[in-house]
Amino acid sequence: MDQKDHMIMDYLKEDGRAKISDISRELNIPRITVYERIQAMVKSGIIKKFTVIPDYSELGIPVIAYIFILFDSTKGLSQRDLAKKIARINEVEEVHIVAGIWDIMIKVRGKSMEDIGNFVLDKLRSIEGIDKTETVTIFSTVK
Repeated sequence: MDQKDHMIMDYLKEDGRAKISDISRELNIPRITVYERIQAMVKSGIIKKFTVIPDYSELGIPVIAYIFILFDSTKGLSQRDLAKKIARINEVEEVHIVAGIWDIMIKVRGKSMEDIGNFVLDKLRSIEGIDKTETVTIFSTVK
């Protein structure tokens, strides 16, 4: 990827539905060049997909929390299998296997802090293979 590819990628990260002509005009790159470069990035796998970023407040689930999980290896389940099991839960947006004190980190959304608490107490902690959790709530997101 060269500088033009990076400029196009940055533009698409801000607005994945942008028209080729708008990108071309804004970045001062010919339309055919923008089109061909986007197609090449898609074909090579640099761009995996185009997606939507919802307004979660409008959807009624504005509260975000990251939950750190300590894996219990004595339960006959691998850490990867536990992560996959957690990933199937509706409230869970992201699941990461991480290094450090904690083994897994997840991102969840809910209607309220009470919802997040109920999720942790009633759903998450009842899963075999989870030893401990620590929940960190998000005040606001800057980027």
